Amino acid sequence: MLVLGQSNGDEKTMRVFVFAGQSNMVGSDSKVGDIKRFPPYAGLEDPQEKVLFTYCIGRENKKSSDGWVALQHVNNVVGPELSFARKVTTHIKAPIGIIKVAAGGTHLGGDWNPDDPIGFKMYPLALETIQKALAGLERKGIKYRLEGFMWHQGENDMFNGDYMESYGRNLKNFLASWRRDLGVPDLKFYIGELCTKTIWGMDLRPRMYAISRGQREVTSIDVRAEYVPTSHVGAEIGRPVGLHYHYGTLGQLQHGENYADAYLRTIGLKLKKPRPMKKWPYKKGSAVKLFILAGHRNMEGERSFVQELEKLKAGAALLRDNPKLAYKYDLGGGYHRSVGWEPLGLTGYYDTFGPELSFARTLTGTIKGNIAIAKFTHSGSQIIDWTPEGSMAKNRHIYPKFIQFVQEAIKELSVKGHKVEVAGIFYHMGENDMSFPPYRKEAAARVQAIIAESRKDLKQPGLRWFVSQQPPTDVENLNELDVVGNMAEVAASDPAFFHLKAFGLPPQEKMLVITTEGIVQLGNFLAESYLQRR
Repeated sequence: MLVLGQSNGDEKTMRVFVFAGQSNMVGSDSKVGDIKRFPPYAGLEDPQEKVLFTYCIGRENKKSSDGWVALQHVNNVVGPELSFARKVTTHIKAPIGIIKVAAGGTHLGGDWNPDDPIGFKMYPLALETIQKALAGLERKGIKYRLEGFMWHQGENDMFNGDYMESYGRNLKNFLASWRRDLGVPDLKFYIGELCTKTIWGMDLRPRMYAISRGQREVTSIDVRAEYVPTSHVGAEIGRPVGLHYHYGTLGQLQHGENYADAYLRTIGLKLKKPRPMKKWPYKKGSAVKLFILAGHRNMEGERSFVQELEKLKAGAALLRDNPKLAYKYDLGGGYHRSVGWEPLGLTGYYDTFGPELSFARTLTGTIKGNIAIAKFTHSGSQIIDWTPEGSMAKNRHIYPKFIQFVQEAIKELSVKGHKVEVAGIFYHMGENDMSFPPYRKEAAARVQAIIAESRKDLKQPGLRWFVSQQPPTDVENLNELDVVGNMAEVAASDPAFFHLKAFGLPPQEKMLVITTEGIVQLGNFLAESYLQRR
């Protein structure tokens, strides 16, 4: 029996969620065996016996559950439903069921078209799958309600000019058709953002932007449709240059968390634990040195995990909050923000951390006086997004938000009665840029433009920038572009621009991304580089 309504009061009725889309909903290029490499998600390789699951996945060679089974991976592939279910069931008592229909390389304009499906005819297939699954619940006498529809698709529509331009109109019709055909006029949709961290986020930037614009057109006017950011989650590391087209294992697991968080907020649950400063650590009227940390994947800490930190020598100490140091942050392009100033420590962002912890420890052991840290990152961005002019993808422009963030940090400290000295901006260069020739070629000039404009906008002509650079992607055709030499040349012409070669970090398991031990060492390296240049 279908029950209408969406609240958290009913703990008996099963809540049924639909997961649908193309390859990044399937879980392409993920591997169940890799889950153990990501400690926050340990155990998700095993079935979740209390969660019902039915599925039809794939194109020519579909894999189907033939009824309801316990939630588990399909064919050793990790989908977002695994982490979604675990997080949701941790916060609610009601049972849940998941229906998944997904196939890589399918179009909203064609395969998923409700009115005239072509190709793999995904819309009628999904409708039939959902109706059969719900009928199965009714035969078992299980009361249920259709609780949410998780949609992640769009990459393939950008390869067809008509589909790309009409994505917003097609999506609006898609949502209306499901609500009509399923008899649930208020069905909530969660529309996943396309991953800008993949190669398509650079070489097909205009097309990706067109799809995201269409998605936002719908979610901005449909109160029962929500745009779910996912461009900041992990992305698979490919060969030969590191860039990939899919989220892969880590990205899928974080992808599922994003959907879970969005749903749990819908039913009124507050997930972010407050981390207030119980006592302001600085005397009124005292001076504060403000350190700004900024960057992409590694400054954010994409693959450095709390569970691994405690196993490192002296790492356990970094797990504890430091109430003597105020910390302000904006992570994932605005996905996870501090509430004002918090004590320096772990923020609860995917159980990851960045170089700020070891950076602060090294500084506080040497510097006398007050220190505050403000960190602004977006791991799904490229250097062009940080430039003053940005790109044609206006929704990806980071620079204005970054400058506003720094201005707010200065103002907030000043209002508390402190004389603020911006000790420097510590920027770790875009990792993805090093693997894409046009971006690698322009990297040094773009960083130089960011620095010059920031000094004007912050009214600090002598503002010091410490730009760290890990060894760039080592591939023959890329090595023709001497980005390290270009950076050194630009820095040599600017006495307040310090080019820091972070070439002594532990060997990377994967290209582009630094893991736990390396992130700790990066923080030490940045702090030591500053202390040498005071």
